[in-house]
Amino acid sequence: MTRENRAELLRHCGFVLWFTGLSGSGKSTFAAQMQKRLHLRGMAAFILDGDNLRHGLCGNLGFAPEDRSENIRRVGEVAKLMAEAGLIAICSLISPYQADRNRVRESCRRDGIPFAEVYVNTPLEVCEARDPRGLYKRARNGEIKDFTGVNAPYEVPVSPELEIRTEETSMESSLTALMDLATDLAENYSRTPVSGPGYGI
Repeated sequence: MTRENRAELLRHCGFVLWFTGLSGSGKSTFAAQMQKRLHLRGMAAFILDGDNLRHGLCGNLGFAPEDRSENIRRVGEVAKLMAEAGLIAICSLISPYQADRNRVRESCRRDGIPFAEVYVNTPLEVCEARDPRGLYKRARNGEIKDFTGVNAPYEVPVSPELEIRTEETSMESSLTALMDLATDLAENYSRTPVSGPGYGI
């Protein structure tokens, strides 16, 4: 079976859409809305985030830099497999380190899997004001170590495929840009030759 066979069955091709940004930036909201919109178009998408990975596949990892890197590596590998199966993998993770995000990008592209990084750019003070789980407050009080934006770094993406400035752009226009990006990824995928690593079993 090839990716082309699976695309014919599902009537669309798989790819990886990677949301990165601070906690509270809006990544999960955009991921959920994208999943709904893709579903309405008859496209199979699934969200990979901390809620469904940190308790299982990545349950043995903490938040030290090396654990964060391993978490992103594992998520990237799962996302690739999902895309190989013809699904759209929507990854919503802080993923604070540029090198880790680059490794996922390079791994996907090496195997012919389309990948796009989406930077949800929301100022720290806005994220901290939202703080729906009280995480920033706990980090400021010293209850959480290695919390991104407070006592751990976040490396801003150098050249994301899309940057969403949430303080300047409406939700609707942002989602329109995201759907345009998803359509472009699907079209680029369809032009990729069905050959090379990862294409057959």
